[in-house]
Amino acid sequence: MSHPHLPIYNATLDTFDELVIQASHQRPVLVDLWADWCAPCVVIAPVLEKVIAEFAGKVALAKIEVDDGDNMKIAGRYRVRGFPTILLFEDGEERGRFSSARPVHFVRDFIVQHSRIVLQSSAS
Repeated sequence: MSHPHLPIYNATLDTFDELVIQASHQRPVLVDLWADWCAPCVVIAPVLEKVIAEFAGKVALAKIEVDDGDNMKIAGRYRVRGFPTILLFEDGEERGRFSSARPVHFVRDFIVQHSRIVLQSSAS
């Protein structure tokens, strides 16, 4: 799925350091470790996209398909035991994580709690 106006992209073991670790020095990066066969992964994908859109470019989303190539090594590196697991990186370090599908308000609050980002409340 392409998101030309949102900072949402695919990452791999080979691009992880550049697209997640280095990129997290510019803005927080949410990492979605997911798999095709994982029903909760399918459920949370549009939730993550909605939250990234709300943050209007202040937070990026790197999607990593764990069954693609050597990507499972990333899950091993961070001791991930189930999918989906969402990691938040800021300044090159993991700041927080959660597993399973969660609602929009949970993901939004998670980012605010674990990063220096302040979400401007919209008139809704």
